[in-house]
Amino acid sequence: MSIVISPRIVATDLDGTLLTSTGTITPRTKKALRSARAAGAEIVFVTARAPRGVREIAEQTGITGIAICSNGAVTYDVAADEIIDSSPLPPEAARKVAAALAEAIPGVGLAVETGRNVLTEVAYTRRVSHDLAHYREVSSVFDENEPIVKLLAMSAAHTADEMFTAVVAAVEGQAEVTYSSDEGLLEISAPGVTKAGALDRLCGERGVGAGEVVAFGDMPNDLAVLAYAGAGYAMANAHHLVLAAIERRTLSNDEDGVAAVLEDLYGRPRG
Repeated sequence: MSIVISPRIVATDLDGTLLTSTGTITPRTKKALRSARAAGAEIVFVTARAPRGVREIAEQTGITGIAICSNGAVTYDVAADEIIDSSPLPPEAARKVAAALAEAIPGVGLAVETGRNVLTEVAYTRRVSHDLAHYREVSSVFDENEPIVKLLAMSAAHTADEMFTAVVAAVEGQAEVTYSSDEGLLEISAPGVTKAGALDRLCGERGVGAGEVVAFGDMPNDLAVLAYAGAGYAMANAHHLVLAAIERRTLSNDEDGVAAVLEDLYGRPRG
């Protein structure tokens, strides 16, 4: 198995990958990212998070630039705090998907990520502590005339694996369905929207080939980008589907797995 030498782009997921289980970035990982950047690599965060959830990580690392957010639905200029591209789910398609979800998973709760905020219906009880200021309860997510960057579906009675199995065939062709946690939460985007698709467009703009990319991830929403990259690494703590599909492995997120690979590629930072 060959390895990409001095990749031009480092594409890394955040939660469960670059971040520890406590949501922080270790000093070792910060140094490795900065060394890669000093060697000429562009660091691209490729995440399910919305732009607002990326800014705080950028502040921790000192890494600014372009981030691929919301599973590829949003391309975000971190330094300018500006969404530069967005691929929302068309409202009519979202309604059809919501109907399929309701039939397959009775009691499912819906929310919409708009790119800046989260609209939640009553049955959607999930809350992310660092994001509470951005939640707004609504009667129906479809009555607000807001862009549907991601349609979120949750069920406290199911795992994400179970939900995915129940609905993926029913929505085939109408939307892209994935998930980034083990809890009962699905993330639904416009057809064809993936982290890999957005990364490919970014690479094309920079004249970078897929073989010049190293990528890191841990969950099913990372599979496409790990397969796209010349060297895609599954974290040791990755979901079983990722571990089954991706040959290259690194240490877990709590063992500086991203840093371990970057140190091999770009040299161990001094100090």
